[in-house]
Amino acid sequence: MQSLLKFITCGSVDDGKSTLIGHMLYDAKLLFADQEKALELDSKVGSNSGAIDYSLLLDGLMAEREQGITIDVAYRYFTTEKRSFIVADTPGHEEYTRNMAVGASFADLAVILVDASKGVLVQTKRHSRICALMGIRHVVYAVNKMDLIDYEQGGFEQISTDIRTMTQEYGFESLYIIPVSATEGDNITNPSKKMLWYQGQTLLSYLEEIDVTDHTSQEGFVLPIQRVSRPDRTFRGFQGQIEVGEVHVGDEVMVLPNQTSAKVKSIHCMTEKTDSAYAGQAVTVELDSEIDVSRGCIMVRDMELHVGKMFTAKLLWMDDSKLVEGKNYYLKIGTQLVPAVVMHIKYKLDVNTGQRIKAERLFKNEIAVCDISCSDKIVFDKFKNNKQLGGFILVDRVTNMTSACGVVEHSLRREGNLTWHEMDITREIRAKQKDQTPKTIWLTGLSGAGKSTLVNELEKRLFAEGRHTMILDGDNVRMGLNKDLGFKESDRIENIRRIAEVAKLMNDAGLIVLTSFISPYMRDRRCAREAVGQDNFIEVYVATSLEECEKRDVKGLYQKARTGEIPNFSGISSPYEVPENPEIIVDTTGQTVEESVEYLLGEIKKYI
Repeated sequence: MQSLLKFITCGSVDDGKSTLIGHMLYDAKLLFADQEKALELDSKVGSNSGAIDYSLLLDGLMAEREQGITIDVAYRYFTTEKRSFIVADTPGHEEYTRNMAVGASFADLAVILVDASKGVLVQTKRHSRICALMGIRHVVYAVNKMDLIDYEQGGFEQISTDIRTMTQEYGFESLYIIPVSATEGDNITNPSKKMLWYQGQTLLSYLEEIDVTDHTSQEGFVLPIQRVSRPDRTFRGFQGQIEVGEVHVGDEVMVLPNQTSAKVKSIHCMTEKTDSAYAGQAVTVELDSEIDVSRGCIMVRDMELHVGKMFTAKLLWMDDSKLVEGKNYYLKIGTQLVPAVVMHIKYKLDVNTGQRIKAERLFKNEIAVCDISCSDKIVFDKFKNNKQLGGFILVDRVTNMTSACGVVEHSLRREGNLTWHEMDITREIRAKQKDQTPKTIWLTGLSGAGKSTLVNELEKRLFAEGRHTMILDGDNVRMGLNKDLGFKESDRIENIRRIAEVAKLMNDAGLIVLTSFISPYMRDRRCAREAVGQDNFIEVYVATSLEECEKRDVKGLYQKARTGEIPNFSGISSPYEVPENPEIIVDTTGQTVEESVEYLLGEIKKYI
C-alpha cells in the first residue's frame, strides 16, 4: 500500500464536487451498510427526483442540502486496497473562498472540477491560482457532466486546451485531465462505456497510483518550539514537531532568532528516551546549557534561514473589510506570533489573466503581492524552500478573525542595510537630567471636543511646574510633517503612525509629549501605544458628545460634512471608534476649561 494521500475537491459552484466523491465512495463500496441505507432514504425526499443523490454523503449541513451547495469543508477518510485517503470537499461559491483555502492548506493534490457544459469559469481560475499559492503541485482536472454534452470528444478536448493554457504559469509538477460524469459514474471508479475514445485512467485508479512524495532533499534540521516543558526544577525541555531533517544526542544546534548555540543533551519521543528523532515526530529536546528559548523560537542545524522583520509576500485576502496600507495585524508563521503591518500593496493579480494591477486597497478574495513589516525579528524562509516557515496567516487584532493567508516570496534587502545604533547618552540619562518621567499623553476625541484647548492649557501648567514638554497638534503636524497626506483611511493610518514614531523619539529625548489628534480608529491607537511603549503611553479620551461638538463648530466643519463638502469626516461620514480602556476619561460638556484641566492634571500626575 502506498502512503496516505490528502487531497481536496474544488471548482466553481454546482460543478459536482460532492456528487463526484459521494459516487466514488458508493461505487467502490467504501460505505457501511447503514450509511448506504441512509443515503437511499434521504435521496427519496431530496431534490433528485428519487434517484440517489450522492452529494448527500458530504453535504451534511441543513443549509447545504436546502440550497444544493457546499458551504463548509467536509472531510472524509477512506481506504482502498492500494491506498488510504483523506479528502476535503470544499465549497465552490465565491463567498466561501476562505473555506476552500483552508482545505487547500492541508492537501498534497487537488481535484478541480470543470462543468463540461460551461467550460473554465472565473472561480475555476481562482481556485487553480489558490492551489498554486498554497503549494499544491499535483492537480487533476475532472471535466464533469459529460452527459450534458452527449459525451462529445471535441468538447472535452477544447476544455483540455483551455486548462493547459490557463495552468502554464503555475508550474504544477503533474497535471491530469479526465472526462467524467459524477451523476452517472462515468470514469469515476470504472471506465466509461460511453466514452470509448478516452483511453486514460479512471479518477480513483489515478489517485491510487500517483506519487506525491516531495523528492527535493532538505538537509539540516528544523524544530519550531511550541512549548517549554518544566515538570520540575531539574528538567527544562523544548517541545515541538520536527519539520525538517533529524537530530541526534550530542548535535550542536542553534536557536533563532537569538542565534545562541548549545548541544543536545537528551531527546524524548512521547514518554520514551531516544538517541535520535526525525521529521514528523513530536519531540522534547533538552539542551546542555541554560540559553534563552521560548515558544516561537526555531531550533536549527545546518540550515540557512532568514532572521529579520521585513519581507515580500503573496497573499489571499479573506476578510469582509478591505485591506489598506498601514493596517496592523498579528502575523502567525510557524509557532511565531508577532504584530505586523502591511506596509505597501505592490500590485494585485487579475484572476483571469494573471496581469499585475496597481492597487491601494484589497477586497475579499483578491490576491496581491505586498511588503510586510513585523514588530520583532522572526525566522522565515521562501515558501518554495520551506512550507513550514514560508506560509503564514494574518489575524485581525480586534476580531481575532483570520484576515489573510500568504506565502513568503523573498526578504527585503533594505533591512539588511540598516543597523540600529545604541548611543552613549540614553533615554534614562536624559530623563534624569530633566528630573522627570517621559510619557506620551495621547488625547483622542471628536473634532470640537476640546483636545487642542486642553493640551495647550495643560502644557502651560506643566511648564510652570518646571516640566519639559512638547505639543504635537493634529492641524499643526498636517501643515508640516504630514502635509503630503489626505484623509482617506490609509492616509489617516499613516498620519498616526508617523506621529507615534515622533512621540517616541521625543520621549527618548526625555520630554513629556502632549498630543491632540482625533485618531478615530482603535487599531491605530493600539499601534501608537506599541510604537511609543505600553508603559509610556497614556490614552486620554475627551468624551464630549457629538451633539455638543456640533454646537461648538466654530470652523463650520460639521455643517460642511453634513452637506457632503467634506468627505471622510469622523463622526459623520467616517466612523469614530470609542476607546475601550483609556487611562483617563474627561467630558468637557458643562465644565470650564480650568475645571477640565485641573481634573486632567490630577489624573496625569499619577503617571508622571
